[in-house]
Amino acid sequence: MTETPISRTIRRLFASGAAAGMALLALPALPLAAQAQEAAPKPIQRVEITGSNIRRSEAETASSVITVNRADIERSGKATVAELLQTLAVDNQGSVPTTFGNGFAAGASGISLRGLGAASTLVLMNGRRMAPYGLADDGQKQFSDLNVIPTDAVERIEVLKDGASAIYGSDAIAGVVNVILRKDYQGNTLRVSRGATEQWDGKQTNVAFTKGAGNLDSDLYNFLFSVEYKKFDEIWYHDRRSRDYIGRIDLRPFGYSANEALGGTGAIIPGSGAAGNAINGNVRNPADTANYYNRGNLAGPGFTRIFPGAACSNFTSHPQGDPGGGCLIDSTLEYNQIQPKQENLSTFVRGAYQFTPELQAYSELNWYTSTSDTATTPSSVSASVGFPGGPVNNAVVALGANHPDNPYFGTAARLRYLAADVGPRTSKIESNFIRWIGGAKGSHFGWDWDSALLYSHNHVNNNQNGYLQRDVAFALLNPTPANIGAALAGSPAYAALPIGTVWRIAENAGLNSRAMYEALSPTIGNSANSKVGQIDFKATREFAGLPYLTAPLGLALGAEWRHESTELNPTTGTERGNIIGLGYSAYSGSRNVFALYGEALAPLPYNIEASAAMRWDHFTDVGNSYTPKAGLKWTPTREFALRGTFARGFRAPSPAENGVGGLAAFSTASDPARCALGVPGTCDPAPIALITSPNPDLSPERSKSYTLGMIWDPLPRTSISVDYWKIKRSNEINQQQVDAAIAAGSVVRDPTSVSGIPGDPGAITAVLTRYVNSAQTKVRGIDIDARYSHRLPDDYGNLSFDVKYTHMFEWLRTEQDGTSREFAGTHGNCDVTNCTGTPDNRANVRFGWDRRDLRLSLNINYRGKLENTFFRGDPSGCASHFADGSDAPRGCELASFTSFDLVARWKPAPKWEVFGSIQNLFDKIAPLDPLTYGAQAYNPLDFEGARGRFYQVGARYTF
Repeated sequence: MTETPISRTIRRLFASGAAAGMALLALPALPLAAQAQEAAPKPIQRVEITGSNIRRSEAETASSVITVNRADIERSGKATVAELLQTLAVDNQGSVPTTFGNGFAAGASGISLRGLGAASTLVLMNGRRMAPYGLADDGQKQFSDLNVIPTDAVERIEVLKDGASAIYGSDAIAGVVNVILRKDYQGNTLRVSRGATEQWDGKQTNVAFTKGAGNLDSDLYNFLFSVEYKKFDEIWYHDRRSRDYIGRIDLRPFGYSANEALGGTGAIIPGSGAAGNAINGNVRNPADTANYYNRGNLAGPGFTRIFPGAACSNFTSHPQGDPGGGCLIDSTLEYNQIQPKQENLSTFVRGAYQFTPELQAYSELNWYTSTSDTATTPSSVSASVGFPGGPVNNAVVALGANHPDNPYFGTAARLRYLAADVGPRTSKIESNFIRWIGGAKGSHFGWDWDSALLYSHNHVNNNQNGYLQRDVAFALLNPTPANIGAALAGSPAYAALPIGTVWRIAENAGLNSRAMYEALSPTIGNSANSKVGQIDFKATREFAGLPYLTAPLGLALGAEWRHESTELNPTTGTERGNIIGLGYSAYSGSRNVFALYGEALAPLPYNIEASAAMRWDHFTDVGNSYTPKAGLKWTPTREFALRGTFARGFRAPSPAENGVGGLAAFSTASDPARCALGVPGTCDPAPIALITSPNPDLSPERSKSYTLGMIWDPLPRTSISVDYWKIKRSNEINQQQVDAAIAAGSVVRDPTSVSGIPGDPGAITAVLTRYVNSAQTKVRGIDIDARYSHRLPDDYGNLSFDVKYTHMFEWLRTEQDGTSREFAGTHGNCDVTNCTGTPDNRANVRFGWDRRDLRLSLNINYRGKLENTFFRGDPSGCASHFADGSDAPRGCELASFTSFDLVARWKPAPKWEVFGSIQNLFDKIAPLDPLTYGAQAYNPLDFEGARGRFYQVGARYTF
């Protein structure tokens, strides 16, 4: 197995930060003969660094770049690129974890640099784009799925911590992640690993094979083939009962009140007219509508029948009774997952042929397929939804007067029931990704050029089970003529059932037929497609002998054309609001993009390097964008350098935002028009459907970013870099505020609800909002990178230390009306992705010891504490409370979390390497988080603390 001189040059001892010349000081001392050999003159290798199109001999530019090479990936012990990137200190709120199986973008994983969202971080492979994931995050923003990256084929990953729209175009507001795959490689490698938690679940299997043949210099060709199979078994919350609160809804044993603890357990709140969905059914007393009673209650007021078989003891062994008399079940603990089951296969093929010393042709093919199986709680029968026609209020669902399981037999009674007999709601998400590139590069007339065709496509299928058809459920529970008629019209499967069929619930569910369940809960699903087609050309050269320059001027010019299209078909039945608890989401759109760009790199006197770039993009749907960037680097001594950049950036609206379609949700709003007329009951919020439609008049989001930093190597084998950064993003694309839409008259009203009061327009059934350019966000902070290496005496090896720390001073969002909210260091912004909060302190620390064929690493990942408020200075105070009314957690503060991972690698023979790791070495439990909805009772950022200690072993054979 060999590597090219360029790949050796680009690899650095540490992840980022030092001037290239000083990085050499960190290398171990070499024998004199080796030093003499290395001292022989060699041509300077020039390489292209992410954030610039100009090849250079020095790795450090005016922009700060983290470089994660193959050795770093191996030292991390992480199984996937996504896992590794999401532990970086520069990642923050808005990242999309694969473990969030019930989100809009389930099955995918995305990184959010600076907490500006996955859509504002551009992900590239070998410097070029790939098709985004078919399912948009929050139904709105598209992003690149990190799971498609073949880990074993990765040469290095470069993370540009600076805006780069002037180089790459749209989406590069917060930065760029460029995954550089292997190219010129010879040899064969087989790698196998297996891992499991201490509870022997969540098993991971990884098998990878890579083959490379041919040398471009001697053989004129090179071929690389890499295939990798990964499987991750599921982890259930109920298998973590020993980890305190992990996965629990009922947090009363930990000091929380019943009202905060019992939201999903089927609890009854006496006198409120409200009750949860019980596993054996809660029914409302028709003669006392303020109270619900459990069907297992043998002394229910007004019961005309009793059901001993519905006693709580027959369904759950929950240790805490319901103070309201209900039958409790911690449904999330029983049915939800910490980690979904996932299986994927990825292939990377690359070939290159050197026709002449000046001309090379190349082609790449990435293919990835995955299946993710997620599960969540069974459907409730009363969950309301929104669809383009208005709200669907399922709270009126009832057991019919003659339903055999109705304790108020003879009178219809409202029902709150968790359909455990139907089973959990499950999704099988199948994602297929392909990316092909065919191109040529060469050197002619003094220019180095590169041109390629690209096609990339992601297709996602989401098949769902366990969801209830509203029309069928209503007819089976309460077979009135109206309900039966609706079910007959909408469901052929219901029409085929014997006349008089009803849905027997709870203890009598065994009497139901399979045909009944197939009519009630058939398989539903949707599909999504995203495509990118591109042709590009760029050329670079140097101009020597120019005045005022101390070295040749570097120049790059380029052009790019691409076609983008995206389509999401709605889940079957949601277009008419017929799936209980599942809203409508659909979008489609396409556009063409043409771009011209240029970049210059000027070496000036006094060791000053100036860079400038400009890019013009034309989008057929949003018009033109002119994006500049400038950088300056001053190196007064070999050990010290100052650097800074200014850049503008932009993000063009996604098809979900400016195409065709809509996103429907269920909400509440008051009606100022009817309230002013004095129509009774209209001044209080009432249920409405919230329909958000794409807006073809949207403008791109804009940004300005600034960096200022230093690089200092105070001692041999030591390097420190400090970079201050600031990004201001304006013209942000968000949903229009509900109150503003109502004031503008963007509503749908029900004329049949008109009262006798003159001028009454009828009740609002739906509020029609659009995506609009509204808010702006300002984020600023500081990155500190430090590393040190020390060679021990007497051949005891080499010690190394590496720390990356990010502190966020500010994450300030200002709405269109001037209202500002500060999120840094708080649990907000909970309107995005999965409500992980915005940590203002994150750090990665690595201690390493290498001796001969043995390498040991201790990796420490730190998340700072979070104030448990929705934003800084929230007048409503702490977001959670204990039963005694005090702030929860203690001090209204979510504790920090630190995980320790131990990784070891050993080469017992030249062709063999064995390795192992222990993640979450001390088996720390994640702090209790009562607010997030991305996980249950713990923050998704602290996944390792929910999973528990994890072991992995493996071997690599090279031949």
